[in-house]
Amino acid sequence: MEESKVKEREAIKATEKLAAHVVNARDISLDKELTQQVKKVFLDYLCSAITGSKTEVSRLVYQYLLESEGPGEYNVIGHEKGLSKTNAAFINGTSAHSLDLDDGHTGGSIHPGAVVVPAVLAAAQQVKPTFDVLAKSVVIGYDICLRISSAIHPSSRLRGFHNTPLAGIFGACAAVSFLYELDKEEVQNAFGVAASFAGGLFAFLGSNAEVKRIHPGQAARDAILAVELVKKGLTGPKSVLECENGIFQAFAGNQISVERLFEDLGKKYEIMDIYFKPYPCCRHLHSAIDAVYEIKKYSTFYPEKIEGIKVGVNQMAFLHRHKEFNTLLDAQMSLPYAIAAAIYYPVLEINHFEPRDTNESIRRLAQIVTVYIDKEAERAYPAQRAAMLEITLKNGDTLLKRVENPLGEPSNPLSAEQLENKFLANCIPFAGETTARTIVENINQLEFKKDFLYHI
Repeated sequence: MEESKVKEREAIKATEKLAAHVVNARDISLDKELTQQVKKVFLDYLCSAITGSKTEVSRLVYQYLLESEGPGEYNVIGHEKGLSKTNAAFINGTSAHSLDLDDGHTGGSIHPGAVVVPAVLAAAQQVKPTFDVLAKSVVIGYDICLRISSAIHPSSRLRGFHNTPLAGIFGACAAVSFLYELDKEEVQNAFGVAASFAGGLFAFLGSNAEVKRIHPGQAARDAILAVELVKKGLTGPKSVLECENGIFQAFAGNQISVERLFEDLGKKYEIMDIYFKPYPCCRHLHSAIDAVYEIKKYSTFYPEKIEGIKVGVNQMAFLHRHKEFNTLLDAQMSLPYAIAAAIYYPVLEINHFEPRDTNESIRRLAQIVTVYIDKEAERAYPAQRAAMLEITLKNGDTLLKRVENPLGEPSNPLSAEQLENKFLANCIPFAGETTARTIVENINQLEFKKDFLYHI
């Protein structure tokens, strides 16, 4: 790279500006809207973590941590014994991402809650912050990771990287730094140390591998390590985002949006633009699923009468066109599978993505789904996740539906009631109705009952 371009990139002082933003988070005004959003984040995170804690991946990770390092005092959701602070963050982040129920952000193609919240809860259990400080740590954590992920996306994804651990670690690092009251230079150091932990590959896609589940847990754990090492005196490069060999160069080939990184900094908080999922699968599949359900509202048809299915999506969603699904994750990441399952089921639930529970009719239907890149969907992404669905019947009829944004986006939000119903429907089978409803009640009164978060 020419020396002038290096200097131009480094002149933006991204790391320093974002570190100052973290320190200035004490001035965040927690109005009613922002407070309610934080409560929604906690409720949705707990839904994901409680249900995810019952998965095989969560169990094996927990057993490994327990056997290798022994029990600890920090709360572990859904498992009998606590663990150390960093291990609690690791397993709680893993559980929250184990069923693909966790929140996300379209512009950054990232799941912030599964990284930021477990790191916050582990650190908060030690420092015991007020509700205001706890809420502000979540807000600033989301703000940092969503700004970074939106600035590097889609460049990072096209290079095979998973933004959830890659950018998520900086959000978790920011949140923990705020809780520990680091100054600006210390936050820069923490970002610099965290950068050496950052990573995560999309190689799991369609590979029968479950490693994706641990990505948020790894990032949550490493964020705490980065901050606490800095508190002990370790230093990191203070311009690690923008410097030569830094994050922007290494993971995005310097193909970033500086404008998006700083857009309305300190005036608008990114946590208000996240989505909450109605279905337990990759967000890139949701518009197509919604299109199926919209068609079913006005047309009655039978799966065996379908001749062919075409779905037009953006380039990122196109990567999810695989038709082999031997694991839960493979099914949750497959557009053909999701469309076929939505045709068969009135509401998609987690058991519908279990390959061992899938009937052969769904598998056969998935094989006739053709996925292509729709020019309009590609132009609209990442501002929108559009899908154009076309179902051709054997009698020659064609059923069409275009969905611009899936249910759960800020432009098409889940109501507070729908979010509570999602929590109850998913958590009652695991936690029992009394416990599940008590959690909802406590979240609604979180200003006064925040300590329950450390004892779930």
